[in-house]
Amino acid sequence: MNLAKIIKTARGDKKADLLLKNGKIINVFSGEIYPNDVAIYKDMIVGIGEGYSADREIDISDCYLSPGFIDGHIHLESSMVKISEFAKTVVPLGTTSVIIDPHEIANVLGLEGIRYMLESSKYNPLNIFMMLPSCVPASSLGTSGASISVNDLYPLLDEKWVLGLGEMMNFSGVLNQIPEVLDKIKIFSPKCIDGHAPNLSGKDLCAYISAQIRSDHECTTVKEAQEKLRLGMYIMLREGSVTRNLKDLLPLLNSNNSRRCFFCCDDRHPKDLIEEGHINYLIKTAIKNGIDPITAIRMATLNTTEYFRLRNLGAIAPGYTANLVVFDNFKDFNILKVFYNGKLVAKNGELLELNPKPLEVPIRGSVNIKWLYPKDFKIRVKGNKCRIIEVIPGQIITKSSIDLPKVEDNWVISDTERDILKVAVIERHHAIKKVSVGLVKGIGLKKGALGSSVAHDSHNIIIVGTNDKDMLNVGAAIAKMGGGLAISRDEEIIDSLPLPIAGLMSDRPLLEVKENLDSLYKTSKSLGVTMDNPFMSIAFLSLEVAPHLKITNKGLVDVDNSKIVDLFLD
Repeated sequence: MNLAKIIKTARGDKKADLLLKNGKIINVFSGEIYPNDVAIYKDMIVGIGEGYSADREIDISDCYLSPGFIDGHIHLESSMVKISEFAKTVVPLGTTSVIIDPHEIANVLGLEGIRYMLESSKYNPLNIFMMLPSCVPASSLGTSGASISVNDLYPLLDEKWVLGLGEMMNFSGVLNQIPEVLDKIKIFSPKCIDGHAPNLSGKDLCAYISAQIRSDHECTTVKEAQEKLRLGMYIMLREGSVTRNLKDLLPLLNSNNSRRCFFCCDDRHPKDLIEEGHINYLIKTAIKNGIDPITAIRMATLNTTEYFRLRNLGAIAPGYTANLVVFDNFKDFNILKVFYNGKLVAKNGELLELNPKPLEVPIRGSVNIKWLYPKDFKIRVKGNKCRIIEVIPGQIITKSSIDLPKVEDNWVISDTERDILKVAVIERHHAIKKVSVGLVKGIGLKKGALGSSVAHDSHNIIIVGTNDKDMLNVGAAIAKMGGGLAISRDEEIIDSLPLPIAGLMSDRPLLEVKENLDSLYKTSKSLGVTMDNPFMSIAFLSLEVAPHLKITNKGLVDVDNSKIVDLFLD
């Protein structure tokens, strides 16, 4: 930093590099909108006002000028593409910073996965900050590809782009004072620690927050968010691809509490990134539903930086990084130009050519399974009634019900008439001979089977099917692809999407991945599936830290009591 030149430019004694003229500045400090010029020297805003000159001037008359948008919490792996492809999509939409939690790839590849994300982040027109995964594995109730201890995390503590500890989803470990959990909290206590505490309340919530955990993105009701807000938490209003909580939480906001709230996507699928957008969609939705436009912009910028202690981001003011968004109006919210570090990087929805280009980072294969047999998917009758996982559309939590299964020759089979299907999880990291089979309701599949190597959080292979042979075929196909999604009918793979990067991400362009997914959705609907995105829904059936009944490669999980339970009750 040449401080002398910065001061000279700010005083008008030296030409700026870039001058944005006549824009309507959105001031997130004062809550005002007013026309003025913005002078930029290298990557920094140095002056606001008239009388500046610059080597390059851009007139943005009649347009609004906003700080660059920030996603406060996202698992970037959910985009199913490389970081460079993700940036190519979201930067033209106004996103200039994201705070990622590489929890998914870390559960597959451990520290190697974290390093892959850090290296892949370089030379993109997007700030990619990282919250280090706190729960790898998420619990002992499933088998993940790696285990990350406090000793593994400590060397990364002072990395430039590391902001703190990612979502502490093991809230029972916090409440029960598990030493390994508490050690992670202790070493990160000077930094930010994100929360993950769905439905936690009362004294348990107080105890959780007392451990210096200061945010939560799992609120689904105003009542839940209000309690957490009153106890000092920042509330992340989430609008993901499965977890769509934004509209339900907007009534929480008022002029007194909005500064403690900001936006995040958590998981954002290719279809939604292309058809809806990213943080720009959350801002537009908030405004459409009655939130003051400046409040909405502030929640996408300054509020996020204040929580994460990013001193020079999130506002248009001298000394702040020149990450800026030019758009037409608050109704249509068309993003016209995006500046990153003082340079124009996107225009009219297109990313401009980058120099230097993002790195191509090598990564090893991640799918290792034992040979599968049809018998691996069989369920011998051991009682009258079974526990059944019930999908809740649009939520990662499930219900737990009890019902009589359909039986044939003393074997439980899928019951398409009642929509009670087999669901299997295959361990895919260490080639352990461990397959668990349960029952799920709410998918709607009438024929064949579908499966995925994206299965939160351990990301083993999960398959839902109407018969054992198609389930076996899906499992074998995913293994051959090195990870991915597949659909089988009559023992033939009729649609698939390879995900060779950790079994989570494609090496293809995002639009191509989206079109491939559209084909998979269409194919699944032709087989009777009732939901728009069955793969995202089945991916959360194995999330053993989200209530109430889930399944991992070790068996059915009673999440409320943190234990493996039998499929049969008697």
